[in-house]
Amino acid sequence: MDTLGFSLAILLLVFGIASIENRMSRADRRAARIERKLDLILGHLGLTEQEPWSDEVNTLVRDGKKIQAIKVYREATGAGLREAKEAVDKLG
Repeated sequence: MDTLGFSLAILLLVFGIASIENRMSRADRRAARIERKLDLILGHLGLTEQEPWSDEVNTLVRDGKKIQAIKVYREATGAGLREAKEAVDKLG
């Protein structure tokens, strides 16, 4: 009986974690869509957003420290590796 209860508790925990991860993933995708839309609006209006960390990233790119620039970009924006690399490549 204890094994059955323990197995049931673990099963419920796994399903709970999967549900939370699914909700977080959907929220991340929605946030990314909103950010893309805002970027399009800013671009259409000819506005740019100067980020406080962008000077550091630009300096690292100029100094040939591309990997460090990608790391700083990822930490500042929460971007994935591919997105950060593409953004840094555009700078250099």
